[in-house]
Amino acid sequence: MLKVHLHEASGIDEIVDWLEAVLQQALETAEDQVAICVPGGSTPFPIMERLTTRNLDFRRIVVWPGDDRVVPEDHEASNTGKIRSLFEPLGATVCSLQEASVPPRFALVWLGMGADGHIASLFPNTDPQAEDPQKVRRLTPEPLPPEAPFDRITLTIPALLQADAILFTLGGSPDKRRVLEAALNSGHDLPIARYLDAAKECGEGAVTCFV
Repeated sequence: MLKVHLHEASGIDEIVDWLEAVLQQALETAEDQVAICVPGGSTPFPIMERLTTRNLDFRRIVVWPGDDRVVPEDHEASNTGKIRSLFEPLGATVCSLQEASVPPRFALVWLGMGADGHIASLFPNTDPQAEDPQKVRRLTPEPLPPEAPFDRITLTIPALLQADAILFTLGGSPDKRRVLEAALNSGHDLPIARYLDAAKECGEGAVTCFV
């Protein structure tokens, strides 16, 4: 049975404490590098900024974006460019997501979620499948979000399930919380529900949600 831990309306410091503990444990357990998957968007980046101040061996951490807009990395809409500017000065390796990328097993998959139930760039119109044979896909959201009207490249459900721990941060949104709770109770078939159902089936990792 999938273990889901909900944390109520937590501040940034509590989330960063959780991240630091998980990453420190992964670093102590691993013999070499530790791979993590991180989201883009307005909620995660302030958390990541605070995380970079913690006492972690970032030289052993490999950071993958869970998705990105198909734009150059120096474009203001690029998740990868922002992630690179945060973590590379600390010695971390930051990967660019390409269609030919082969994602590893992650010590942590950290995801956000939209009010429409999308995770990474797996929007409802893209019909994401738990049995997708591809680990990375280029997709076009419909409708295109007006604030980011670009094609996307994203890890798929199977790639996002390759994780020792799974984290969701929802930024205190009541609408997102309702979508998440409905997904946990099989109340709809949106991408978040498909992902959590697949996690239940394969028994992958515990899920922690800061709502």
